[in-house]
Amino acid sequence: MITLIPAIDIIEGKCVRLTKGDYDAKTVYGGSPADMAALFESAGFRRLHVVDLDGAKSKHVVNIEALKDITSRTRLAVDFGGGIKTDGDIRKAFDGGASMVTIGSVAVTHRDLFVEWLGEFGADRIILGADVRDGRISINGWREDTDEDVTDFLEYYVSRGVKNVLCTDISKDGMLQGPAFGLYEKIIKAFPHINLIASGGVSGLDDIRRLERIGVPSVVFGKAVYEGKVDVGTMIDDVCGLRQ
Repeated sequence: MITLIPAIDIIEGKCVRLTKGDYDAKTVYGGSPADMAALFESAGFRRLHVVDLDGAKSKHVVNIEALKDITSRTRLAVDFGGGIKTDGDIRKAFDGGASMVTIGSVAVTHRDLFVEWLGEFGADRIILGADVRDGRISINGWREDTDEDVTDFLEYYVSRGVKNVLCTDISKDGMLQGPAFGLYEKIIKAFPHINLIASGGVSGLDDIRRLERIGVPSVVFGKAVYEGKVDVGTMIDDVCGLRQ
């Protein structure tokens, strides 16, 4: 049964959504991140994906107070990412109430540090962020492309104990035109035992059902709800048959 994970992206303490990761193509939504998180919790969700977009751009955690507000006002299991580059950043995120952290750039630029964190905090609390553009990994808020092939990238870390992978096809993100089904099928075939979290492009319930059919364990969504393309209550009840 697929796990549904709503997303909150934060810039300057506000809920936003970008298109293809473009900071100049953002939409700001009303209400604080904590207010939005409380709405998701009241709808029946148990998980939340929070991205500090200022942190991703600045290369250090910025919106820590927003994280603290969310975790103090809800019981949601929050995974937090964006700007986690140092021991201080990751400890700040966990001290701020995050249950898990998503780390992408460090896994490319400082592999030993990522593996060290994996051992120190445990594979259940570390999510490997694999942000993909044209089959290659992109880092630092999707503003820098690398030559790292996504399959090779995942192979390296799965062999070192990674269990959770959040994979976003950047070309799909915020477009409401459907996820990268082919990419996820490829990953599931190569790494059948990981908890793959699909992200980007979800436009409605049919997309989520299709992800579930191809074996994707979890999915992050955002814009489809913010833009009124899907009702969260219907999403929970019709797709999964129970509250997540």
